[in-house]
Amino acid sequence: MNRPGKTDGMHHIALKVRELESTEHFYTELVGMAVDWRPDADNVYLTNGNDNLALHRIQGEAVPGRLDHIGFLIHDIGKVDLWYEYLKEQGVKMLMAPKTHRDGARSFYCEDPDGTRVQFIHHQPFAASGKLSKGR
Repeated sequence: MNRPGKTDGMHHIALKVRELESTEHFYTELVGMAVDWRPDADNVYLTNGNDNLALHRIQGEAVPGRLDHIGFLIHDIGKVDLWYEYLKEQGVKMLMAPKTHRDGARSFYCEDPDGTRVQFIHHQPFAASGKLSKGR
């Protein structure tokens, strides 16, 4: 069987976190996501209207196969620096200041309270395609 074309993008990520409450605060209060569903005290599903982020509380040993980073797309290149300044003012740990890459993308990296690297990125091919929600 051949691959049935391309996927339509990454709209769901699940993270295993130790600091559920502070990680939820980061994604809701600072990034602007909303709680979509909370099945119990150890699990919460967040959304920004387009994507879904699941946070699952863990305890004990380090999680094998931890992901490298997750990324939030930014439609307006000028807002990348605004996001950087805003999150920095909120006390978020910054890993890299905004930078323009060889392909014209502009991004920075920070860390959520549980240590997951988070990238905020403007990538012109996505912006030009109209696939990003404008005004977010």
